[in-house]
Formats: sequence, C-alpha cells, structure tokens
Amino acid sequence: MADEQVSSNEYREQRILNLRKLEELGFRPFGRAFERQRVSEIRAGFEEGRTVRAAGRLMTVRRMGKASFATFSDGTGSFQLFLKKDLLTDREFEGFKYLDLGDFVGVEGRLFVTKMGEPTIEVHRWEFLGKAILQPPEKFHGLQDVEERYRKRYLDLMMNPESRDRFNKRSAILAEIRNFLHARGFIEVETPMMQPQAGGAAAKPFFTHHNALDTQMVMRIAPELYLKRLLVGGYDKIFELGKDFRNEGIDRTHNPEFTVLEVYEAYGDRLSMKALIEGLLPHLCERVLGTLRVEYGEAKEVLDFTPPYREVAYRDVVREVLGADWFELPVGEARARAEARGVTVDPSWNHLLVTHEVYGKLVEKTLRQPTFVTRVPRQFVPLAKACEDDPELVDVFEFVVAGKELCPGYTEQNDPAAQRAAFADQAGDDPEKIDEEFITALEHGMPPTGGMGMGIDRLVMMLTGTEVIRDVILFPQMKQAGR
Repeated sequence: MADEQVSSNEYREQRILNLRKLEELGFRPFGRAFERQRVSEIRAGFEEGRTVRAAGRLMTVRRMGKASFATFSDGTGSFQLFLKKDLLTDREFEGFKYLDLGDFVGVEGRLFVTKMGEPTIEVHRWEFLGKAILQPPEKFHGLQDVEERYRKRYLDLMMNPESRDRFNKRSAILAEIRNFLHARGFIEVETPMMQPQAGGAAAKPFFTHHNALDTQMVMRIAPELYLKRLLVGGYDKIFELGKDFRNEGIDRTHNPEFTVLEVYEAYGDRLSMKALIEGLLPHLCERVLGTLRVEYGEAKEVLDFTPPYREVAYRDVVREVLGADWFELPVGEARARAEARGVTVDPSWNHLLVTHEVYGKLVEKTLRQPTFVTRVPRQFVPLAKACEDDPELVDVFEFVVAGKELCPGYTEQNDPAAQRAAFADQAGDDPEKIDEEFITALEHGMPPTGGMGMGIDRLVMMLTGTEVIRDVILFPQMKQAGR
C-alpha cells in the first residue's frame, strides 16, 4: 500500500511538472471555452475530407517519433486522432509530448479513414483545455473495488462505457415516460418534498426542522395525498416524477432516496392504469432498447414485455405456490407449513399476516414475467376502493416483474368516510397519524380515479439488465469512507 502511495504521488508530481512545461510553451494552464461538434455528431455525419472541431479527454496515446495516434472521448463517444510533426507548429508538436492520459484537448482537422478502416481526425491545430493532476484508472483493470466505483462514480463513468450507457438509458427512459404521458394528455406537476406529516404509504420517514416555522417536518415518503388534492381541485390527468425518502434499509434493491413516477387519471380505475402500463412499457422498450425482450441479471433471464400481461388474483397465486387448501388451513398449520418452506413467522400472527409474509418471501419470487396480481386483502392497501363483490378485498393490482413489485395500481378511494375508517385502522392507537387535511379535501369531492406509482430505479434495473440498485443511481447512499 505504501508503494502504491509513493507511485501515486510520483505520478501526480510528474503531471504537475508537465503542466508547468505546457505553461512555459505558452499554453493556458486550464484552457478556455472551445467551440466544437460532439463526437456523436461527427460520426453520424462523417465525410472524408471535411474539416471538424472536436474536444474531449485523452484516453490513449501512442507516440511514434514524428507522428502520434491518440483517442479522446467527450461523453458522447470516442474518436481517433492522428498528429504529425509537419502538420503542426513546433510549439504544438512539442507541447503534445507533455500531455497525459485524462487531459482535455480541443482539436481542429480533416476527417479521413486509416488503412485499418478507423475514422480519424488528422489534427492541424490543437488547444490545451484542462489538466488531470491525478492518474486515471488503468484501461483494462479499471476500478477493481466495487464500492470505489460507487464512491467515485466519475471514474466509473470515465473508464466504463457500459456504466455510462446504462445512465444514458436511464435518462432516455425518463424522457420517454414524459413523452408518452404528455402525448396522452397528462400534465406534469410538483408537490412538496417537505411535509408536516408522512402519508401515502406505510414507511419510516426522515425528520427535519423548519427554522422559520419552528416546526418538525418530514421528507415525503410518497406524493400521493398531495396529488389527490389536485384532483379535488379540478385536474384530471396528472403525473409527478420525483424523489421519495424512506429511512429504512439499504440493500441490493433499496436505497433510502429513490425516484418514483405517480400517475392519476380522474374518471379512471384499476383497468385504466393497467392499460397505461401495457402501453408505457412496450413504448419504453421499443424507443430506448429497440426490443421487447430484455436480458436481466447474471443469468441473462429473458423478460418479455409484449402485452397483454398475465393477470392473476392474489389468493389464486398463493394457492399455486402453497397448496390449494392453504386458505382452509387453521392458522397453526399455516404457520407450520410456512416455516417448513423456510419462512420465519411470528407466533402471534393471524392467518392474514402469515399469508402476506409468505407471499412476500416465496410467492412473489415465482412471478418472473410481467404479471398483475389483483384482489389484494384490504388491510394492506388503505387508499384503495373495495372490490364490489367482496369488501374484504381491494380493487388493485401489484405489477410484478422478475420476482419484484414494480408498480401498484388502484381504483382510488374517494369516499371520505371510508378513507377515514381505513386511516383509523392503520393508525391504531395513534390518531394523530390520520391526515385530517386530506380527509377535508376529500369531503369537497374527488372524482372516481385510477392511480399508480412506479419505482423508476427498479424499472431501469430491469430494462438495463442489472440486479443491483446502486448500478442505476449515480450517487447511491453509502457509509462515509473510513467509518
């Protein structure tokens, strides 16, 4: 480790010396603005003999006496450079000797194709635009420490095209979600991220203090109750793409700060939300990926997003995994069967709680292809309407892909009395948890509504083939280094 430190310091000192040499030759120490074309644009409109201006970070350099080949990258792609002594001034040719990998240069020159068939810029002039004082990771070894890739995402993006491509796709997915919804008459809105009371989900919030108001606030765990206030106010088709915060665990599929899409359509229901998903996901796959069949995870499992998607009732899918007689079993036998399948259950739990624990631990994992699980017990979804034929079930779906819930969709509760009763049941002995302001809003009248909330990070994971949420969040939450 000491040797590595000495080596790193030596590299740094040498790079600073190279910077001084460049300054002596009259190059600005950290350059200036440079009018340029992006590499992606140059490739798309490539024409031999055309003069172009481009800029980027040096990734490779091969010096061969009076000529050099190099590659640089500008974030949209990489391109080869050819530099020859008799095409440059003495200052430019000499200065190129003091450039290091990671430095930024701007070039102007003529496009041509090498004998090896590589599109290349024959450089007629170059400018120094910025110095990398620290050595970049080795091209073929990169960042070996996985945590270091997350802590120093800039190096990961610099050296790993796969990582950069994944985040480019994330950006494209967000853009296409907006395009899809806007084209169908939905408008994007924003609701508070700091709220006086947590609502819209059952989760532990982060707390903060508002000095000007001298009051405790929470970072929102969901935007739902504010979005529904907008429906009361007269909006009919709305969505929000934004951050939620939950002070809970961190693992391969959870980050305490995450991105969510929530959509509400007045005069809709669960079925209108189902139709929305069966339109949105194929749209994203076709526009961003160019295919409806996506390879997911290390096993390269193929997920097929061709609609229609399977629909199955909660009770039926539980029976498929736990046995046709599951719901007729006494609670003691249900606990024993669950534990025999490796699921730990609390001895005090009733049959409903045992079932839901087994659903989460065993049943959901079996749903690999896109599936709508419907008719869920009402105790688990207090913001949805009951099924007309069974008040113990709610008219919702849980949309599951690759064994993970991606999106719940509801026929939303718009009866203020029924909503108060559901909130009271959820609050138990703590009536302060009931959001009275939201109940008041509902008493002013909310139309029949369909709503859904989709985890964007999980969606990007599935569409880009990774099983680790940190791979799709640029700066995931982590312990501070050294702690």
